[in-house]
Amino acid sequence: MKRYGPGLRWARGLAPWALVLLITACGSAPVFNQIPEGDYRERIQTQETDRIRVSAAVPSARESEDLFGRRLYREGIQPVWLEIENNAETSVTFLPVGLDPEYYSPLEVASLGSSKPPSAENLVDRFFIDQSIDLMIDPGEKLSGFVFTKLDEGTKAFNVDISGRDAETGRPTFDTFTFFIPVPGLNIDHYSVDWANLYAEDQWVEADADSLIEEIEKYACCVTDKSGNNTGDPLNLILIGMPRDIYTAFIRAGWDETEAITGASTWKTVRSFFSGGEYRYSPISSLYVFGRPQDVAFQKARENIHERNHLRLWMSRATYQGLPVWIGQISRDIGVRFTRKTITTHKIDPDVDETREYLLENLAYAQSLKAFGYVGGVGEVSPDNPRGNLTGDPWFTDGYRLVLWVSSKPVPISELQFMHWRLPPFSEEPDQ
Repeated sequence: MKRYGPGLRWARGLAPWALVLLITACGSAPVFNQIPEGDYRERIQTQETDRIRVSAAVPSARESEDLFGRRLYREGIQPVWLEIENNAETSVTFLPVGLDPEYYSPLEVASLGSSKPPSAENLVDRFFIDQSIDLMIDPGEKLSGFVFTKLDEGTKAFNVDISGRDAETGRPTFDTFTFFIPVPGLNIDHYSVDWANLYAEDQWVEADADSLIEEIEKYACCVTDKSGNNTGDPLNLILIGMPRDIYTAFIRAGWDETEAITGASTWKTVRSFFSGGEYRYSPISSLYVFGRPQDVAFQKARENIHERNHLRLWMSRATYQGLPVWIGQISRDIGVRFTRKTITTHKIDPDVDETREYLLENLAYAQSLKAFGYVGGVGEVSPDNPRGNLTGDPWFTDGYRLVLWVSSKPVPISELQFMHWRLPPFSEEPDQ
């Protein structure tokens, strides 16, 4: 294994941890830090082509209430501010269905929570109509306004689709802009991670393929408790990518961030537990690798808190082709119960390989994946002789770790590459 290899040469001597922080701070992709609240216009992101320029921002719950005089977030409504500038020679049309297929109309929002009976006097609320954005934008025109969407706390991911027609050929044109906008309000668990000091500068190592396989196959088999003396769920994932790649890939694939354990999140968890309602950002208890709790956690809930897929990730000291290497654990929750230490404990599906393969398909279909492969891991654990996690739930596995190269830019599934590293028993050698 060599230190600071060719994958980092372009950075002119920057240590890998500095490279990580440099790249996560660039561009319009979200970063791992606390999002300030006050004026949503200070958080505007902009993207453009030679034809269209689009700016977008998402007000927080408090900012939305100040803007509209309504507690829209409590109604499950989230306004998204857009500014669209048409630099084409023909008119273009904004398609709000691309942003949210279930968006709310302005008058629908205006009527929510209103105790007034419908009448000619209050049927039309000009304020909400005036706040919305027009759909047709003429050449040289710049329009702005709000689209009222379903609520997504944490990071808001959406497309802005613009249709038009080429002035010379008359052929249809279609421009898509994809935004990932962090929204203030949630105390996301990874906001507290000190990325710059996870490892000392001399601890980072740049690996080639052979040394990387050797390195990650030597990692611990399983997560542990805080003491490090008791082992739990198997570490069955390896991810390769910058923090912003990880972040964007999972948000695009429909995963949600996780709130830190606080008084407010505890109360929401308790309320969801008894109501059976959905809590998309429910706190996840701390498990340990490298002597520390998870750096990042994501989850994908069904309609209630009891059922979800969730995963934890830890950034390792290794880099590959200049990209950080992460180790992780994924499992499927099929039930939940309370404990004194961790608020809730979820009962997992014993077949942890099924959830591992689900993630592969999920990221591939979301076009969030460049390549995948397998390496050795915990070793085979048979269904007839399962092992147990820290709360006593049984699990079994073929023992392999899934390696995923994630991407912040969409990658067609037809371009997904298979890395011939290790072949689990269910795999067949792909045709050459």
